[in-house]
Amino acid sequence: MENEEEKKEELIINEVEIEEENNDAGVEISEDVVAVIAGVAVSDVQGVAGMARGFAGGITEALSGKKNLAKGIKVEVAGKETKIDVNIIVEYGSRIPDVAFEIQSRIKKSVKEMTGLNVVAVNVHVQGVQTPQEKISKVEEKPESQPEE
Repeated sequence: MENEEEKKEELIINEVEIEEENNDAGVEISEDVVAVIAGVAVSDVQGVAGMARGFAGGITEALSGKKNLAKGIKVEVAGKETKIDVNIIVEYGSRIPDVAFEIQSRIKKSVKEMTGLNVVAVNVHVQGVQTPQEKISKVEEKPESQPEE
């Protein structure tokens, strides 16, 4: 009798494993989707002045007029795993290791929760430091709206 109960339990366990494996069969998550999730996660980290972007990303953003949440983020998805590279500009005075750790933690948590992908690496590349003077310069450079005549 005990052997029969053990076999039933074993069968139930195997059925659950099979169901979990087939649950997301055929679902592929785009690297762009993972990049946007990572970008949103980074956007709230204190000490990040902005995302560093490549030349192409800047042109795309300027032409579309839309803020690109995936700017400065490179994603590689292979099966159920993903590797993410993040290029940031930190605010002057921020402790860079703390900022990088917070970025890694938030990205891993967000991507895992939203996609189910296993994040094997989050590489944070600090491309620059924004000084308080640079912040003031950017505000002054913004053109004021011209009144219509």
